[in-house]
Amino acid sequence: MPYIEGFVAAVPTANKEKYVEHAKEAAAYFKKLGATRCVECWGSDVPKGVLTDFYKATQAKDDETPVFSWVEYPDKATRDAANKAMMDDPEMANMQMPFDGKRLIWGGFEEILNE
Repeated sequence: MPYIEGFVAAVPTANKEKYVEHAKEAAAYFKKLGATRCVECWGSDVPKGVLTDFYKATQAKDDETPVFSWVEYPDKATRDAANKAMMDDPEMANMQMPFDGKRLIWGGFEEILNE
């Protein structure tokens, strides 16, 4: 059963093209580690909520846009092995991200419905 790792971040709107290039490189890297699919979505109709929303969750600034992304793996074991390989890769420590990675929200999810 597929295993999904989801991400939400706030990216400076001016860095959209840099983010797309970063995402392409990351997707190729994730696929080398066993990912079957990588999806990146740029916020275009993201409402501001009263209690919670993507902006509050990522502490987005006025000049930032929320992104919602996910990486699909064939199973949790493949995802866990990929994450370990990334943590052991010294190049990952030097990766320059076009957004504030400290405000990145991520987690792993088991698929419970796919229609």
